[in-house]
Amino acid sequence: MGRRPEVFVRQVSMAEGQRLQRITRTAKDPVKLRRAIVVLMSAQGQPAPDIAHLMKVTEDYVRDVIHAFNERGFDALDPKWSGGAPRRIDEQTRDWICVIARCDPRFLGRPFSCWSLAKLRDYLIDAGYATAISVETIRRILHERGVSWQATKTWKASTDPDFTIKLRRVLDLYDHPPADGRVLCVDEFGPLNLQPRPGRAWRPQGQPVRLRATYTRDQGVRHMIAALDLATGRLHYRIRDRKRWREFLSFLKTLRRRWPDQRLYLVVDNFSPHKHPEVRAWSRPTAWSWCSCRPTPPG
Repeated sequence: MGRRPEVFVRQVSMAEGQRLQRITRTAKDPVKLRRAIVVLMSAQGQPAPDIAHLMKVTEDYVRDVIHAFNERGFDALDPKWSGGAPRRIDEQTRDWICVIARCDPRFLGRPFSCWSLAKLRDYLIDAGYATAISVETIRRILHERGVSWQATKTWKASTDPDFTIKLRRVLDLYDHPPADGRVLCVDEFGPLNLQPRPGRAWRPQGQPVRLRATYTRDQGVRHMIAALDLATGRLHYRIRDRKRWREFLSFLKTLRRRWPDQRLYLVVDNFSPHKHPEVRAWSRPTAWSWCSCRPTPPG
């Protein structure tokens, strides 16, 4: 059997050679990079067997690349990717998969409260949405549509039958502050206590300084009773050992001394010291407007 005739690329101009060198330095597609190297080596006089040996490819591949470049030029370097197999899951079915995944399985007659990918696949097949579908296909579809596995979060709602009325009254105070007074949001924060904090120190390796996580609070804890003035954004507070109705009433008296001639609109929550009879009795004859129910934020 005779030796196959040598195949070389056509005459390459200086501009084409520079373009080939630029492709070999900057191409990110491995197929285009490999084809450009084959053409450049052939233009430098390398025979096809030597190129195939250096590039770890077959001689037929080298010859096909050279022939294609001779016929179509630089367009032959770009890979012509095929579209692959047609989709067996159409867009409407993909939409239904995402809708069903977000539904409670009990609404669809399933005896469990959340979907696993395997259970979702079985339901899709049983309900006729797909004749055959894999768990990985379902996972990819949900990922592409932005549906992910997340933990359930809870939220709280007030049981007060007048909650809506009080809510609207509070929001109206926020949006339209009264001209004859001042709106104050009052609440407690605590207990406040000292916490051990990790620091830095030079120590032998493997022997860090240890801080005891639990400790005795010899001086007890503290509580902060504060009022936010919506007109100025300033916070007025007092630090107390307890947060009973006595401390709360004492704090209200400091607010009255601060603004003796204004009507004070207080927004408070349902903490029991706020509704103590002594607090209400003291507040009633003075210039107060009481909103004793603040919307409970989501938990």
